[in-house]
Amino acid sequence: MLQQTQVVTVIPYFERFIAKFPTISSLATAHEDEVLRMWEGLGYYRRARQLHKAARVIVDEHDGVFPRDAVSVKALPGIGRYTAGAILSIAFEAREPILEANTIRVFSRLIAYRHDTTSTEGQRVLWAVAEDWLPRKRIGDFNQAMMELGSEICTPRAPLCHECPVAMLCPTRAEGLQDIIPAAKKRTKYEDVVEACVVVRRNGKVLLRRCEEGERWAGLWDFPRLASNAENDAGRSRELCEGVRTLTGYDVAIGDHFKTIKHAVTRFRITLKCFEATHLSGRKKGGEFAWVPPTRLETYALSVTGRKVANAIQETLRKT
Repeated sequence: MLQQTQVVTVIPYFERFIAKFPTISSLATAHEDEVLRMWEGLGYYRRARQLHKAARVIVDEHDGVFPRDAVSVKALPGIGRYTAGAILSIAFEAREPILEANTIRVFSRLIAYRHDTTSTEGQRVLWAVAEDWLPRKRIGDFNQAMMELGSEICTPRAPLCHECPVAMLCPTRAEGLQDIIPAAKKRTKYEDVVEACVVVRRNGKVLLRRCEEGERWAGLWDFPRLASNAENDAGRSRELCEGVRTLTGYDVAIGDHFKTIKHAVTRFRITLKCFEATHLSGRKKGGEFAWVPPTRLETYALSVTGRKVANAIQETLRKT
């Protein structure tokens, strides 16, 4: 959960997740839908699916006991060198290094590394430093201390060098280069995209489809969603009808636009326009679909924007 997510955001999710799945075996035997529902809102849902798969591997191949050797840990789904190092050093006192955003900054400044820290060479240099500087004892404490040093003292801007316990060892401080070390990351170039979300209704129910492998929210349920390039209402209606038919196999009649949601995903800034639609005919195509009463939408794992659409549907019901 802490991969690419701040601690303050993770805490309530972690507490709910552990209450629901207190053991590796309970997670391994859970349905993926349950796991994704408990993860909903954290984003990067691939982490949840890999965590679920890792629990199953641990049960099937390690008798339900988390492995303690680096090779086995790194072989688990979703666990790379950083996560393996964090688990092994903090939980088991293994002599494994950690390199993440905070320690990258600390190590870069302590060796005055001015080059791109994300490059292959930069990663090689910093991993070597992280490994070389490990103490003989209390490895977990050391790794956590280095992360805390970067988080609280050696901050990206205006670091508190006067409070730093290793200030006298820091060439970056000595040369006054705190503003340029580590090297600034390249700014993300965002692409503006317009998408449409179509709420198809039939006999008091709405249509959901499970996103497939390779899609943005693989494993989650979503309302039919597609790119929208039409410049007028008539063109958009045709575009959406054809898109829904291609995606689901159903023919629909497009109704009113009822909500617009703006959000960002990786390098895309997305304007999501939400439309009502009525089912006319057709048979579902390949894939997993569900006709769901709006009052049951809470039981399905949706993306953040999917949940906002579901909430809008339920709010409309409460007003009628």
